[in-house]
Amino acid sequence: MKDELFRLYGTAEREPESRTLVAGNLSMSFQDGSLRSLRFGGHEVLRAISFLVRDKDWGTCRARLSDLRIAEDERAFSLTYVARFTAPSGANLDCDVAISGSATSVHFSADYMSDADFETARAGFVVLHPVIGVAGQPVAITHDDGSAEEARWPDTIEPWQPFKNISQITHRVAPGIMATTKFIGNVFEMEDQRNWTDASYKTYVRPLALPWPYLVPQGERFSQRISVEVLAERNAEIAADRSDAISIRLIPTNVRLPAIGVGLRPECRREELASLDILKAIGAEHLIAHFDPAAGHGVEALKGYAAIAAGSGLKVTLEVAVPCLRPLEEEMAQFATMVDQAKLLLDTLFVCPSVDRQSTPPGSKWPECPALGDVYAAARVAFPGLRLGGGMMSYFTELNRKRVPPDQIDYICHATNPIVHAADDLSVMQTFEALRHVVNSTRAIYGNKPYRIGPSTIAMRQNPYGSATKDNPMGSRIPMANVDPRHNGQFGAAWTLAYAATVAPAALDVLTLSTLAGPFGLLAGEGEGTVSGELRPLAHVLARLASMSHELLFAVETTRPDAVLGLASQKRLLLVNITCDEQTVILPANPRKVSTIADGGELTAQHQLTLAPYACIDVAL
Repeated sequence: MKDELFRLYGTAEREPESRTLVAGNLSMSFQDGSLRSLRFGGHEVLRAISFLVRDKDWGTCRARLSDLRIAEDERAFSLTYVARFTAPSGANLDCDVAISGSATSVHFSADYMSDADFETARAGFVVLHPVIGVAGQPVAITHDDGSAEEARWPDTIEPWQPFKNISQITHRVAPGIMATTKFIGNVFEMEDQRNWTDASYKTYVRPLALPWPYLVPQGERFSQRISVEVLAERNAEIAADRSDAISIRLIPTNVRLPAIGVGLRPECRREELASLDILKAIGAEHLIAHFDPAAGHGVEALKGYAAIAAGSGLKVTLEVAVPCLRPLEEEMAQFATMVDQAKLLLDTLFVCPSVDRQSTPPGSKWPECPALGDVYAAARVAFPGLRLGGGMMSYFTELNRKRVPPDQIDYICHATNPIVHAADDLSVMQTFEALRHVVNSTRAIYGNKPYRIGPSTIAMRQNPYGSATKDNPMGSRIPMANVDPRHNGQFGAAWTLAYAATVAPAALDVLTLSTLAGPFGLLAGEGEGTVSGELRPLAHVLARLASMSHELLFAVETTRPDAVLGLASQKRLLLVNITCDEQTVILPANPRKVSTIADGGELTAQHQLTLAPYACIDVAL
């Protein structure tokens, strides 16, 4: 079993155990101190209720639970526990939690106190409403002053808080089923978490306009409470059985599949130069070369990129974090001189002010930065005739909040990251529900402007929300980590294929989901499930995707997009199971051949297939 965990996740560490709680038609999971997947009659009411504590850089302080007591029967349940959150400073915030549930209600209370001044960006309740079946639908908000607002959930992703000063939210769960969630003990507001590819609308404690980080004073006791009430009509329908076989339907489009890019990093130059044959094996077309003068990158980094480009024959995009500390014309001219000195031939240039890599939350003052139009104009002068890209070197959130002038660039680009807020397996795979909204929202803003995404990886290459990414020496599942072991396992392969399948309808030009070397890269290192020096599982997925680049896309519609995703061309269908359970699929026609992607093994070619956890398969049609 340990070897199987290692093969799937790149680590033998298990996730915290989950326990299902049921009272009548109401069910939910209790895991690691949180309630998840609250359902009534099988319909999702809430994605989660959690009491969370963030450190000063928005990293998650993991709770250590003790004194857990659970009582339940078929009509009700209750549980209590004590959670201890420890800040990097060593201060401890202790929280007494009580949860109770009946056939139509859930109550979650938290009383907490710190043994020393506790520096935090947020401490308190977070409630997640789902996106599927909710986006664009009516919602009723009651505010702290008692006023009522009839509104709709955002459809296109909202850059700022859609609702503030919230005391109650009432929404339709399904025909004949309504739910009311009450927030007690502090000021709550909502953000559209799809900005970060979290598949939820998040209602959280303490407005972002207030200063952060802030202190929870030593010895002072605080209380918060969340209550959920479900009202169902007598004839309300039960949700469809989720255990049925999953049907697959192929829909022809006029969209072509994107070219595959691979990221380069100056600190990985030696390994990259030794891995040029991998680029040919993968079939990548573009190199996305990162260049940050503030990190000490100079002519030597560019010479390394020139050597890799010459050895591979691939097109190079130079991704430049522009310092904007001197006149823009001087900075851009200096970059152009260094590129010439390095004899680096560029296909395109992507520029982003260095300061824009850091997020500016709602209510915060925007940092000093030249107008983006001036940045692009200076780049045009220094690199005449070169295609110019703009957008954000960080994530869609920053692009959504600081819109770039599209007429002054040739293409738009951003990245995403799935572990900004949560890093458990389910949350990471649920990000695809939001990712489709990210690309749809980008298209709604920028129309048919050529569009690129990446480098996007499970691990975080840069933290826009704090001073640094989180080190992860134990290879755990932690938010904002700069290394994630699942990148190395079958989970990483499944995430990569699901990502490509989700964004394919957006007609991207280039999609980049890895670097060549290092912890975001394609080659296994020591102590991984794959033999050191051989291709990681996700590399085989990228090779299949690259072999289909520029072919006409057949969109893949599945009856369980929360379990199985896919993309297809006229002759090939790629499918991925994004769950930890086996899934049975019914193909649209009898296949000629079926093979697993990571190991090249063959499956029996038949109309109905069973996909192993996180399996990626290639079906010859």
